[in-house]
Amino acid sequence: MDLKANHNAPILTDPTPISKPRLGIHDSLLPYSSSGVFSQAPFLTNQRKKPGLLDDVRSTSWLDAMKSSSPRNIIKNNGTASSNDIAYRNWMLKYPSALASIDQIANNAKGKRMVLFLDYDGTLSPIVDNPDHAFMSNAMRAAVRNVAKCIPTAIISGRSREKVRQFVGLRELYYAGSHGMDIMGPVQPPTDHTTEVLEGNLYQPASEFLPMINEVFVSLVDITKNIEGAKVEDNKFCVSVHYRNVDEKNWTTVAQYVQDTLKNYPRLRLTHGRMVLEIRPVLKWDKGKAVEFLLESLGFSNCDDVLPIYVGDDRTDEDAFKFLRDVSPGGYGILVTPAPKESSAYYSLRDPSEVMEFINLLVMHKKSVP
Repeated sequence: MDLKANHNAPILTDPTPISKPRLGIHDSLLPYSSSGVFSQAPFLTNQRKKPGLLDDVRSTSWLDAMKSSSPRNIIKNNGTASSNDIAYRNWMLKYPSALASIDQIANNAKGKRMVLFLDYDGTLSPIVDNPDHAFMSNAMRAAVRNVAKCIPTAIISGRSREKVRQFVGLRELYYAGSHGMDIMGPVQPPTDHTTEVLEGNLYQPASEFLPMINEVFVSLVDITKNIEGAKVEDNKFCVSVHYRNVDEKNWTTVAQYVQDTLKNYPRLRLTHGRMVLEIRPVLKWDKGKAVEFLLESLGFSNCDDVLPIYVGDDRTDEDAFKFLRDVSPGGYGILVTPAPKESSAYYSLRDPSEVMEFINLLVMHKKSVP
């Protein structure tokens, strides 16, 4: 099916092996050749790291990074609620509310085709102690369903694609799980000629990593089983180690276990999000690349009449914000946060309730345009 002709029922083209070029995605994305020998690709020559080193932490230790990702430490470090409010208001001068700026966003969207990208945890659902209970509300689900009817909409999450699709429960969307390493187009309903329900084809640039990802998952489940509150989540192309419910005095042990495990897997890297350590393939692929891929699949790349919007709350969403800011001028990143922090986003929202309000306003403005 022509993706440009009907965004409600597109099919992503069939994936090819990583070693073959596809939409600019080829073996040079890997710092290893297919034989396992380290590649000399120019953009990776300075990216060699010791196994287990958090790749996005430079001047601070991994333990400091774990502490800084804790919401309770963000609040504590900013003082009283009153001073937090003042700091947030001052911060919003740089990152204005997307709700207050909705007219400006809508005006800039006139004559353009909007595309909406949404993170899941902390954006469509609240952050909860048990990641298995991160359910979105029925009202949020209705809002997302309504916006998907008039704007191509994708969920891009660190969760596995199947897990986030079960949480959302909508067929009309694109789903990109494992930080964009597992992408599927909308499910097509039966037609007059068939009763078969067709799913959009998959694109999985990290398929060859599945065996080692599974090995790491099994190892970490076993090694952390005696740490109270630790939870290891299988997100297919990445493994997430949640320490939100772990006593802070045991965070060092959690991180050490993860580092020790990764010493045997130099083709995997360690990053961190909000109260979670994440093991991912050493692959030049992230949420920004997923946004780029989806825009290309929709026929929207290098188009002046497209306005992509990405809404997310975590550091992994920054790759998408940077892509919209630097590679795809005219797009907007919207950071969801209750506390001030630096970002490549243009706008901000406080929490999922404001995200839902923003989505509903987008639908209203879209329907008001003839």
